[in-house]
Amino acid sequence: AATRGVRFAGRLVDAPPAAMDPDAIVREAEAVVARLRATLASDGGAGATISSDVLRYDALKRGGFGGLVAVGDAAARDGREPALVHVKYTPPPPSGGESDARRVVALVGKGITFDTGGLQIKGKSGMPGMKSDMGGAAAMLAAFEAVCVLRPAHLRELHLVLCVAENAVGPAAFRPDDVVVPLSGRTIEVNNTDAEGRVVLADGVAFASGPIVRADDVIDMATLTGAQMVATGRHFAGIVSDDEAMERACEDAGRRSGDLCHALPYAPEFFTREFSSKVADMRNSVKDRSNAQASCAGQFIANHLDPGWGKKSSAGGGGGGDDDEGGGGLVKTRRWLHVDMAGPSTEKGSGRGTGYGVSLLVELLTGSFYR
Repeated sequence: AATRGVRFAGRLVDAPPAAMDPDAIVREAEAVVARLRATLASDGGAGATISSDVLRYDALKRGGFGGLVAVGDAAARDGREPALVHVKYTPPPPSGGESDARRVVALVGKGITFDTGGLQIKGKSGMPGMKSDMGGAAAMLAAFEAVCVLRPAHLRELHLVLCVAENAVGPAAFRPDDVVVPLSGRTIEVNNTDAEGRVVLADGVAFASGPIVRADDVIDMATLTGAQMVATGRHFAGIVSDDEAMERACEDAGRRSGDLCHALPYAPEFFTREFSSKVADMRNSVKDRSNAQASCAGQFIANHLDPGWGKKSSAGGGGGGDDDEGGGGLVKTRRWLHVDMAGPSTEKGSGRGTGYGVSLLVELLTGSFYR
Protein backbone atom coordinates (compact mmCIF):
# COMPACT_ATOMS: atom_id res chain seq x y z
CA ALA A 1 0.00 0.00 0.00
CA ALA A 2 2.81 2.40 0.87
CA THR A 3 4.70 1.66 -2.35
CA ARG A 4 1.61 2.33 -4.46
CA GLY A 5 1.08 5.51 -2.47
CA VAL A 6 4.61 6.76 -3.14
CA ARG A 7 4.13 6.24 -6.87
CA PHE A 8 0.70 7.87 -6.76
CA ALA A 9 2.02 10.97 -4.98
CA GLY A 10 4.94 11.21 -7.39
CA ARG A 11 2.59 11.02 -10.37
CA LEU A 12 0.48 13.89 -9.03
CA VAL A 13 3.53 16.09 -8.48
CA ASP A 14 4.92 15.31 -11.94
CA ALA A 15 1.72 16.21 -13.80
CA PRO A 16 1.81 19.55 -15.66
CA PRO A 17 -0.13 22.32 -13.91
CA ALA A 18 -2.62 22.72 -16.76
CA ALA A 19 -3.60 19.08 -16.16
CA MET A 20 -3.26 18.99 -12.36
CA ASP A 21 -5.28 22.11 -11.53
CA PRO A 22 -7.63 22.41 -8.52
CA ASP A 23 -10.42 20.56 -10.36
CA ALA A 24 -8.05 17.68 -11.11
CA ILE A 25 -6.91 17.42 -7.48
CA VAL A 26 -10.55 17.22 -6.42
CA ARG A 27 -11.16 14.46 -8.99
CA GLU A 28 -8.12 12.53 -7.72
CA ALA A 29 -9.45 12.77 -4.15
CA GLU A 30 -12.90 11.61 -5.27
CA ALA A 31 -11.28 8.67 -7.04
CA VAL A 32 -9.49 7.72 -3.81
CA VAL A 33 -12.81 7.80 -1.95
CA ALA A 34 -14.39 5.59 -4.63
CA ARG A 35 -11.53 3.09 -4.43
CA LEU A 36 -11.74 2.94 -0.64
CA ARG A 37 -15.50 2.43 -0.73
CA ALA A 38 -15.04 -0.40 -3.23
CA THR A 39 -12.40 -1.98 -1.00
CA LEU A 40 -14.66 -1.78 2.05
CA ALA A 41 -17.59 -3.21 0.10
CA SER A 42 -15.53 -6.10 -1.23
CA ASP A 43 -14.88 -7.48 2.24
CA GLY A 44 -18.04 -6.31 3.93
CA GLY A 45 -16.30 -3.32 5.47
CA ALA A 46 -16.40 -4.88 8.94
CA GLY A 47 -18.20 -1.80 10.22
CA ALA A 48 -15.76 0.77 8.78
CA THR A 49 -17.16 3.82 6.96
CA ILE A 50 -15.82 6.49 4.63
CA SER A 51 -17.43 9.87 3.91
CA SER A 52 -16.34 12.95 1.99
CA ASP A 53 -17.23 16.55 1.30
CA VAL A 54 -15.79 19.19 -1.05
CA LEU A 55 -16.24 22.94 -0.59
CA ARG A 56 -15.64 25.17 -3.62
CA TYR A 57 -15.48 28.95 -4.00
CA ASP A 58 -18.98 30.05 -2.99
CA ALA A 59 -19.21 27.53 -0.15
CA LEU A 60 -15.75 28.55 1.06
CA LYS A 61 -16.82 32.19 1.17
CA ARG A 62 -20.00 31.33 3.07
CA GLY A 63 -18.05 29.12 5.46
CA GLY A 64 -15.47 31.75 6.36
CA PHE A 65 -12.46 30.12 4.69
CA GLY A 66 -10.91 33.48 3.91
CA GLY A 67 -7.39 32.16 3.37
CA LEU A 68 -8.34 29.77 0.58
CA VAL A 69 -10.63 32.37 -1.01
CA ALA A 70 -7.95 35.09 -0.99
CA VAL A 71 -5.18 32.93 -2.45
CA GLY A 72 -7.43 31.26 -5.01
CA ASP A 73 -9.45 34.29 -6.06
CA ALA A 74 -7.52 35.19 -9.22
CA ALA A 75 -7.58 31.66 -10.61
CA ALA A 76 -11.23 31.27 -9.61
CA ARG A 77 -12.19 34.06 -12.02
CA ASP A 78 -10.79 31.86 -14.80
CA GLY A 79 -12.71 28.80 -13.60
CA ARG A 80 -10.03 27.20 -11.40
CA GLU A 81 -11.77 27.56 -8.07
CA PRO A 82 -10.04 26.78 -4.76
CA ALA A 83 -11.29 23.80 -2.79
CA LEU A 84 -11.28 22.32 0.67
CA VAL A 85 -11.49 18.53 0.45
CA HIS A 86 -12.51 16.67 3.61
CA VAL A 87 -12.53 12.87 3.77
CA LYS A 88 -13.24 10.89 6.95
CA TYR A 89 -12.45 7.24 7.64
CA THR A 90 -14.06 5.65 10.70
CA PRO A 91 -12.93 2.16 11.75
CA PRO A 92 -15.32 -0.17 13.55
CA PRO A 93 -15.99 0.73 17.21
CA PRO A 94 -14.13 -1.26 19.87
CA SER A 95 -15.89 -4.31 21.25
CA GLY A 96 -16.92 -4.70 24.86
CA GLY A 97 -18.14 -1.14 25.41
CA GLU A 98 -14.91 -0.01 27.04
CA SER A 99 -13.83 3.66 27.04
CA ASP A 100 -12.55 4.57 23.57
CA ALA A 101 -9.03 5.87 24.13
CA ARG A 102 -8.16 5.83 20.44
CA ARG A 103 -7.15 9.11 18.83
CA VAL A 104 -8.75 11.26 16.14
CA VAL A 105 -6.04 12.20 13.63
CA ALA A 106 -6.29 14.83 10.87
CA LEU A 107 -3.87 15.05 7.93
CA VAL A 108 -3.78 18.56 6.44
CA GLY A 109 -2.03 19.06 3.09
CA LYS A 110 -1.00 22.19 1.19
CA GLY A 111 -2.23 21.89 -2.39
CA ILE A 112 -1.03 24.93 -4.35
CA THR A 113 -1.34 23.54 -7.86
CA PHE A 114 0.86 26.29 -9.30
CA ASP A 115 2.57 29.17 -7.51
CA THR A 116 3.37 32.26 -9.55
CA GLY A 117 4.18 34.14 -6.34
CA GLY A 118 1.06 36.24 -6.86
CA LEU A 119 1.45 39.98 -7.43
CA GLN A 120 4.88 39.79 -5.80
CA ILE A 121 5.71 37.56 -8.70
CA LYS A 122 8.54 35.05 -8.88
CA GLY A 123 11.36 35.64 -11.38
CA LYS A 124 12.06 33.66 -14.53
CA SER A 125 14.28 31.20 -12.63
CA GLY A 126 12.05 30.91 -9.58
CA MET A 127 8.76 30.02 -11.22
CA PRO A 128 9.64 26.86 -13.21
CA GLY A 129 8.97 23.82 -11.06
CA MET A 130 6.22 25.46 -9.03
CA LYS A 131 3.79 22.76 -10.19
CA SER A 132 5.32 20.80 -7.28
CA ASP A 133 3.89 23.19 -4.68
CA MET A 134 1.06 20.71 -4.13
CA GLY A 135 3.50 18.02 -2.92
CA GLY A 136 2.12 18.14 0.61
CA ALA A 137 -1.45 17.51 -0.53
CA ALA A 138 -0.28 14.75 -2.89
CA ALA A 139 1.56 12.99 -0.06
CA MET A 140 -1.34 13.37 2.36
CA LEU A 141 -3.87 12.02 -0.15
CA ALA A 142 -1.70 9.02 -0.99
CA ALA A 143 -0.83 8.33 2.65
CA PHE A 144 -4.49 8.56 3.68
CA GLU A 145 -5.44 5.92 1.12
CA ALA A 146 -2.54 3.66 2.11
CA VAL A 147 -3.33 3.84 5.83
CA CYS A 148 -7.05 3.20 5.24
CA VAL A 149 -6.25 0.15 3.13
CA LEU A 150 -4.25 -1.16 6.10
CA ARG A 151 -7.39 -0.89 8.30
CA PRO A 152 -6.20 1.39 11.15
CA ALA A 153 -8.49 -0.02 13.85
CA HIS A 154 -6.17 1.52 16.46
CA LEU A 155 -7.34 5.01 15.38
CA ARG A 156 -10.74 6.37 16.35
CA GLU A 157 -11.05 8.44 13.16
CA LEU A 158 -8.69 9.44 10.37
CA HIS A 159 -9.45 12.70 8.54
CA LEU A 160 -7.93 14.13 5.38
CA VAL A 161 -8.10 17.89 4.75
CA LEU A 162 -6.67 19.19 1.47
CA CYS A 163 -6.26 22.95 1.01
CA VAL A 164 -6.28 23.38 -2.77
CA ALA A 165 -5.76 26.58 -4.74
CA GLU A 166 -3.74 28.12 -7.55
CA ASN A 167 -1.77 31.26 -6.64
CA ALA A 168 -2.33 33.12 -9.91
CA VAL A 169 -1.91 36.69 -11.13
CA GLY A 170 -4.98 38.60 -12.30
CA PRO A 171 -7.36 41.46 -11.50
CA ALA A 172 -8.75 39.54 -8.51
CA ALA A 173 -5.37 38.55 -7.05
CA PHE A 174 -4.92 39.27 -3.37
CA ARG A 175 -2.61 42.21 -2.72
CA PRO A 176 0.08 43.28 -0.29
CA ASP A 177 -1.66 45.33 2.45
CA ASP A 178 -4.86 43.30 2.16
CA VAL A 179 -6.21 41.98 5.45
CA VAL A 180 -7.48 38.40 5.19
CA VAL A 181 -9.90 36.87 7.69
CA PRO A 182 -9.29 33.10 7.77
CA LEU A 183 -11.47 30.47 9.42
CA SER A 184 -9.72 30.96 12.77
CA GLY A 185 -10.85 34.60 12.86
CA ARG A 186 -7.27 35.72 13.52
CA THR A 187 -6.70 38.38 10.90
CA ILE A 188 -3.72 38.33 8.53
CA GLU A 189 -2.09 41.42 7.01
CA VAL A 190 -0.60 40.33 3.68
CA ASN A 191 2.97 41.54 3.31
CA ASN A 192 4.07 38.76 0.94
CA THR A 193 1.78 37.21 -1.67
CA ASP A 194 4.43 34.53 -2.23
CA ALA A 195 3.91 33.26 1.32
CA GLU A 196 0.51 31.88 0.37
CA GLY A 197 0.85 28.27 1.48
CA ARG A 198 0.67 29.12 5.16
CA VAL A 199 -2.43 31.24 4.48
CA VAL A 200 -4.39 28.30 3.01
CA LEU A 201 -3.05 25.98 5.73
CA ALA A 202 -4.36 28.43 8.34
CA ASP A 203 -7.86 27.51 7.14
CA GLY A 204 -6.95 23.81 7.05
CA VAL A 205 -5.66 23.50 10.60
CA ALA A 206 -8.48 25.69 11.95
CA PHE A 207 -10.98 23.33 10.33
CA ALA A 208 -9.17 20.18 11.52
CA SER A 209 -8.83 21.38 15.11
CA GLY A 210 -12.23 23.07 15.26
CA PRO A 211 -15.69 21.80 16.20
CA ILE A 212 -16.45 19.82 13.03
CA VAL A 213 -13.40 17.51 13.12
CA ARG A 214 -12.00 18.28 16.57
CA ALA A 215 -8.88 16.22 15.95
CA ASP A 216 -6.70 15.06 18.80
CA ASP A 217 -3.66 15.24 16.54
CA VAL A 218 -3.28 17.65 13.61
CA ILE A 219 -0.46 16.82 11.19
CA ASP A 220 0.17 19.29 8.37
CA MET A 221 2.55 18.73 5.48
CA ALA A 222 3.72 21.28 2.94
CA THR A 223 6.39 22.37 0.51
CA LEU A 224 6.42 25.51 2.62
CA THR A 225 9.79 27.29 2.70
CA GLY A 226 13.11 27.45 0.93
CA ALA A 227 14.49 28.03 4.40
CA GLN A 228 13.78 24.37 5.19
CA MET A 229 16.50 23.39 2.72
CA VAL A 230 18.94 25.79 4.37
CA ALA A 231 18.13 24.25 7.75
CA THR A 232 17.90 20.52 7.00
CA GLY A 233 18.85 20.09 3.34
CA ARG A 234 17.33 18.26 0.39
CA HIS A 235 17.08 14.82 2.00
CA PHE A 236 15.63 15.66 5.42
CA ALA A 237 12.30 17.37 5.96
CA GLY A 238 12.14 19.88 8.79
CA ILE A 239 9.54 19.16 11.46
CA VAL A 240 8.07 21.35 14.19
CA SER A 241 5.85 20.03 16.98
CA ASP A 242 4.35 21.23 20.23
CA ASP A 243 4.76 17.73 21.68
CA GLU A 244 8.19 16.23 22.28
CA ALA A 245 6.97 12.62 22.09
CA MET A 246 5.33 13.32 18.72
CA GLU A 247 8.52 14.96 17.48
CA ARG A 248 10.65 11.96 18.49
CA ALA A 249 8.14 9.51 17.01
CA CYS A 250 8.22 11.34 13.67
CA GLU A 251 12.02 11.30 13.56
CA ASP A 252 11.99 7.57 14.39
CA ALA A 253 9.38 6.93 11.68
CA GLY A 254 11.60 8.79 9.24
CA ARG A 255 14.56 6.57 10.00
CA ARG A 256 12.48 3.40 9.70
CA SER A 257 10.75 4.44 6.48
CA GLY A 258 13.62 6.23 4.74
CA ASP A 259 11.66 9.50 4.61
CA LEU A 260 14.19 11.28 6.79
CA CYS A 261 13.27 14.29 8.92
CA HIS A 262 14.88 16.40 11.61
CA ALA A 263 13.36 18.56 14.33
CA LEU A 264 13.45 22.36 14.08
CA PRO A 265 13.06 24.64 17.12
CA TYR A 266 9.57 25.10 18.54
CA ALA A 267 9.57 28.37 20.47
CA PRO A 268 6.39 30.45 20.13
CA GLU A 269 7.81 33.01 22.56
CA PHE A 270 10.59 33.78 20.07
CA PHE A 271 8.86 33.31 16.72
CA THR A 272 5.32 34.67 17.07
CA ARG A 273 6.61 38.24 17.36
CA GLU A 274 8.11 37.95 13.87
CA PHE A 275 4.60 38.34 12.45
CA SER A 276 3.54 41.40 14.45
CA SER A 277 1.23 43.81 12.63
CA LYS A 278 -0.21 47.21 13.46
CA VAL A 279 -3.47 46.56 11.59
CA ALA A 280 -4.17 42.84 12.05
CA ASP A 281 -3.46 39.97 14.43
CA MET A 282 -0.41 39.02 12.39
CA ARG A 283 1.39 39.42 9.07
CA ASN A 284 1.98 36.43 6.84
CA SER A 285 5.76 36.85 6.46
CA VAL A 286 8.56 37.43 8.94
CA LYS A 287 10.35 40.66 9.75
CA ASP A 288 13.76 39.02 10.28
CA ARG A 289 14.55 36.45 7.58
CA SER A 290 17.59 35.23 9.53
CA ASN A 291 15.55 34.17 12.58
CA ALA A 292 14.69 30.51 11.91
CA GLN A 293 12.36 31.15 8.98
CA ALA A 294 11.23 27.53 8.67
CA SER A 295 10.27 27.40 12.35
CA CYS A 296 8.52 30.75 12.06
CA ALA A 297 6.45 29.55 9.11
CA GLY A 298 5.36 26.53 11.12
CA GLN A 299 4.50 28.79 14.04
CA PHE A 300 2.29 30.91 11.78
CA ILE A 301 0.26 27.78 10.99
CA ALA A 302 0.06 26.82 14.66
CA ASN A 303 -1.31 30.29 15.44
CA HIS A 304 -4.54 29.24 13.69
CA LEU A 305 -5.24 26.07 15.65
CA ASP A 306 -8.43 26.00 17.70
CA PRO A 307 -8.34 28.52 20.59
CA GLY A 308 -8.54 25.64 23.08
CA TRP A 309 -5.49 23.93 21.60
CA GLY A 310 -2.99 22.66 24.15
CA LYS A 311 -5.62 22.35 26.86
CA LYS A 312 -6.68 18.93 28.07
CA SER A 313 -10.10 17.71 27.03
CA SER A 314 -12.23 14.62 27.51
CA ALA A 315 -11.99 11.72 25.06
CA GLY A 316 -15.63 12.12 24.12
CA GLY A 317 -14.97 15.43 22.37
CA GLY A 318 -11.48 14.93 21.00
CA GLY A 319 -8.14 15.29 22.73
CA GLY A 320 -5.02 13.14 22.79
CA GLY A 321 -1.58 12.58 24.28
CA ASP A 322 -0.68 11.83 27.89
CA ASP A 323 -3.77 10.22 29.35
CA ASP A 324 -4.93 10.43 32.95
CA GLU A 325 -8.16 9.83 34.76
CA GLY A 326 -10.16 12.76 36.09
CA GLY A 327 -13.70 13.63 37.04
CA GLY A 328 -14.69 13.84 33.37
CA GLY A 329 -13.28 10.43 32.42
CA LEU A 330 -10.34 9.84 30.11
CA VAL A 331 -8.39 13.07 29.51
CA LYS A 332 -5.98 13.70 26.64
CA THR A 333 -3.63 16.41 25.44
CA ARG A 334 -3.96 17.49 21.81
CA ARG A 335 -0.85 17.52 19.60
CA TRP A 336 0.33 19.31 16.46
CA LEU A 337 3.03 18.26 13.99
CA HIS A 338 4.24 20.30 11.02
CA VAL A 339 6.31 18.74 8.22
CA ASP A 340 8.06 21.10 5.81
CA MET A 341 9.21 18.90 2.93
CA ALA A 342 10.17 21.52 0.34
CA GLY A 343 13.55 19.86 -0.21
CA PRO A 344 12.86 16.11 -0.28
CA SER A 345 9.57 16.37 -2.20
CA THR A 346 11.40 16.57 -5.55
CA GLU A 347 14.62 15.20 -6.95
CA LYS A 348 17.40 17.71 -7.52
CA GLY A 349 18.15 18.10 -11.21
CA SER A 350 15.18 16.32 -12.74
CA GLY A 351 12.60 18.01 -10.52
CA ARG A 352 10.59 14.77 -10.48
CA GLY A 353 8.35 14.03 -7.54
CA THR A 354 9.83 11.61 -5.02
CA GLY A 355 6.61 10.70 -3.22
CA TYR A 356 8.22 11.90 0.00
CA GLY A 357 5.95 11.85 3.02
CA VAL A 358 3.81 8.84 2.18
CA SER A 359 6.05 6.24 3.83
CA LEU A 360 6.75 8.61 6.73
CA LEU A 361 3.06 8.97 7.55
CA VAL A 362 2.23 5.31 7.03
CA GLU A 363 5.03 4.34 9.42
CA LEU A 364 4.04 6.98 11.98
CA LEU A 365 0.31 6.20 11.94
CA THR A 366 0.55 2.41 11.87
CA GLY A 367 3.56 2.03 14.17
CA SER A 368 3.88 1.66 17.93
CA PHE A 369 3.35 5.36 18.68
CA TYR A 370 -0.38 5.06 17.99
CA ARG A 371 -0.91 1.53 19.28
